[in-house]
Formats: sequence, structure tokens, C-alpha cells
Amino acid sequence: MKTTRTYTMRARAEQAEQTRRRIIRSTVELGGERPIAACTLPAIAERADVSVQTVLRTFGSRDALFREVLEHTSAEVVAERTADPDDVPASLSALVDHYELRGDTVLLLLGQESWEPLAAEITTPGKRLHREWVGAVFARSLDPLPAPRRETATDLLVAATDVSAWKLWRRDLGRTRDETLDRMLELVASVTDRIDPDARRTPPA
Repeated sequence: MKTTRTYTMRARAEQAEQTRRRIIRSTVELGGERPIAACTLPAIAERADVSVQTVLRTFGSRDALFREVLEHTSAEVVAERTADPDDVPASLSALVDHYELRGDTVLLLLGQESWEPLAAEITTPGKRLHREWVGAVFARSLDPLPAPRRETATDLLVAATDVSAWKLWRRDLGRTRDETLDRMLELVASVTDRIDPDARRTPPA
């Protein structure tokens, strides 16, 4: 009897976890298709094929759901954005793949950040993450530079690898994924090649 009860409890827990994941996935999908204000609980519940009450029972509130979605997607984003200073081309390729997967959603969120607090809550750390990613990927070029020069070079590399650059090539000009990567590599090289080797020497103490 105990074994049967344990099995039933485990099955219910697994089903509840599957429901939780489906709701999160549905929220992410809707967030990539419409403004956050239009991602209502009824819309989320319909996409996840559950009731609004199930959403509330699982997460407690719409705000709590969005907090968990943000935590969930943040972990995925970090995993998608390879940052290997020993292989810059591979890191840029992973970045372009990340933009292929999430770029349109990010652009939609950026368009809302001035008036939608939740959008700003997502995009603000995203911008910080991107700058940290640039610092990690291009550490060998950036770290030896004196602070003002490093800041300028970082700004340029952030712009060269920003989602807006991906949008320009992929969406506005209709370039392929590989053409977009090639252009990003060239633009990045134009920045790193201009770093003066003399400026990279560490000033004497």
C-alpha cells in the first residue's frame, strides 16, 4: 500500500512539474509574440492548455510567474552565449545562434522598456550581461589596455555584437545567418585590429 501511495505521489509531482514547465514555456512564447501587457493570465492559460486557476495555484500570481520565467530564461541565455577567449569565432557563432533563437523577442522587449517596467527589468540586466560577455570573450585584447582605452574598445565591441547589429543584417537587409556572422566577425576584427600594441603595455607602477 505504501509503495502504491509513493508511486502516486511521485506521478503527481512529475505531472505538476510538467505543467509548471509548460506554463513557463507558454509565457516565453507569448512574450516573443506580443507586448507584455497582452500576456494576460487567460492568454497564458489558453496557450498552456490549463485553467487560469491552475496557473495561479502553481505560481501564486502573474508577477510571480514572470519572476520565475525571468529566472528560467536567464539561466538558458547564459548557457547559450558561449564566452571562450581562446575561440572568439566560436563565441560569436554561438552569439548569432542565440540571436537567431531569441533576437526578435529581445527587440520586442527593448521596444517596451521605456514604458513597461517588467520589460526594463528584463532588458537592463540583459545589457549588463552582454557587456560582461564582451569583456570575457575579448579579455586577451581588452585586459592589457589602460582603463580609458579599454572602456572605449569595450563600447565598440558591445556595439559590433549587439542584437541591433544582428537585426540590421538579418531582418533589415535579409542576410543569411552565415553572412551575418561573417559581417560581425569583420566588424569585430576592425575594432581589435586597431588596438595599438603599444597601448596594451601595462604602465609602470
